[in-house]
Amino acid sequence: MSQVSIKSPKHCAKQGLNVDKLYKKLFFAFSGILTTLLLLILMIWIILRPAKPEFTLKEAAIYQLSLSGPNLLNSSIQLTLLSKNPNQKVSIYYDELQVYAAYKGQQITVDTFFPSFYQGHQDTNLLTASLVGAGLPVASSFNYEVGRDKTSGKLVLNLKVNGRIRWKVGTWVSGRYKINVNCLAVMALGPTLPTGPLSSRQGTVCSTTV
Repeated sequence: MSQVSIKSPKHCAKQGLNVDKLYKKLFFAFSGILTTLLLLILMIWIILRPAKPEFTLKEAAIYQLSLSGPNLLNSSIQLTLLSKNPNQKVSIYYDELQVYAAYKGQQITVDTFFPSFYQGHQDTNLLTASLVGAGLPVASSFNYEVGRDKTSGKLVLNLKVNGRIRWKVGTWVSGRYKINVNCLAVMALGPTLPTGPLSSRQGTVCSTTV
């Protein structure tokens, strides 16, 4: 003999309420755990307060800076940078770093890429790059500006590094942050261009923004 179970609408409604309560409890429990983790990460971040990397221009040398045609520039520049992580408890991943030279607001070399690298606590790294440009278009005032620099006795270049970095605290790694570095290279320049390269060995501290 088959048995037929008959439940009243009130009983079904009670079951639905119990399921809803279970889902709400799970939701609030998950939200509480997630909020706790986020607060813990934020507290660690505030306590450690990672300082931005420090860059120093150790040496820069211009081997070529000449026009090959109307407003077309050929350039060859060698540079050496010192990168330092000043943090005692925070490491840094450097990603997608690219460097180029600029003169009077004009880019005078193509972008050159540094290999990605990892920098431990208070570590330093030497970065070298050869920057070149072949037939790069420049403003018609380029020759005039170089002539003014010959008169003043110095030539000023901007050596710029752009890229992204990630912070590492223990096993936790942050998302990517943009980094922009600007180094000034001041070189002595007389009325006539020297046969050797124009060089700067000032150990200039660069400005860095993250």
